[in-house]
Amino acid sequence: MHDVRAITRVILAQYQLPVRGTHGVVHWARVLETGLRLADATPGVDHEVVRLFALFHDSRRVNEYTDDAHGLRGGALARSLRGQLVHLDDARFELLYEACRLHTDGLVAGDPTMQVCWDADRLDLGRVGITPRPHKLCTDAARTLLDWAHQRASHGIVPHEVLGHWGIDQHH
Repeated sequence: MHDVRAITRVILAQYQLPVRGTHGVVHWARVLETGLRLADATPGVDHEVVRLFALFHDSRRVNEYTDDAHGLRGGALARSLRGQLVHLDDARFELLYEACRLHTDGLVAGDPTMQVCWDADRLDLGRVGITPRPHKLCTDAARTLLDWAHQRASHGIVPHEVLGHWGIDQHH
């Protein structure tokens, strides 16, 4: 298991956007909760990669709008922490890196772990007023959870337990 508090501290120390902004910690926490539900329902998914994806996928954004290389930068941040805070073998790390790098490319085919990561992120589009389209989701599990996840995102549900586990102050 990874020291998610330490990883979160490193990410937030260099995070350039508002911590609770559109692509910040509340989004990451919903991506984690959704991703773990999808992982439980999808055979062959690496739960630890899904957990790390939630933290890293938007960790290097420089704006809330168009930022084409942010996934690549998030993967590079994870790579820079390999052996210190990120402990995955080469194959599992490559899944994390590629899931981050490609998460905004609209892909629907690929390794089940990457598909779950991408779906978890897409299912949180309600936070910006977008309803995810079933044909743009990768997994049957995501299509099943679409209404649940969309309601949570569009109503701005804050996963306090996740934020607490990551060591994020609940009062700010």
